[in-house]
Amino acid sequence: MKQARVLNEKELRLLISSTKLTRYPQRNKLIVMLSFCAGLRACEIASLRIKDVVTCDNKYKKTILLEQWQTKGKHRQQAVVSEKLGKEIVKYVSEVRDCTSFDAPLIASQKGGSFSSQTVQQVFRGLYASLSLEGASSHSGRRTMLTKLAEKGVHARVIQQIARHSSLATTQRYIDVSPHLLHNAVEML
Repeated sequence: MKQARVLNEKELRLLISSTKLTRYPQRNKLIVMLSFCAGLRACEIASLRIKDVVTCDNKYKKTILLEQWQTKGKHRQQAVVSEKLGKEIVKYVSEVRDCTSFDAPLIASQKGGSFSSQTVQQVFRGLYASLSLEGASSHSGRRTMLTKLAEKGVHARVIQQIARHSSLATTQRYIDVSPHLLHNAVEML
């Protein structure tokens, strides 16, 4: 099975900028950021509720607690939220999801219902198609995030925890070994 494409910095900036040209720019930007900054899968993004990401006083949670029903492996897991992503979440909730129910979906359809995993994947397909980025999928965010962490020298076990993988071998398959990573490795000698 072919792995999802890992995006470089320029492609990632273009992807985020391209969300401004969509019908729902803030929603689509948040979907992209949840994937690329927290490593969330499409099914996890689709299942998020407002109460999963913000507190009652509209501050972002530094850790998203994913319940069993929200995850791929059907185990309770935690995703770490960076300050950059946290600010985007708060902005989105206060500007777009001005909700009456704290239990409402974070990413909502036009009719107010939840997105499905397939709908999140369609958003990504549309964004990648608009940029002619072949080989990219909804999983490109996870792969890009984990590869960037490896390039910055983050220990593989830490990356494994961030990815929420039970096996280090699985995490290692996600990390793209780029010429940049190889060059940095030999320069450390």
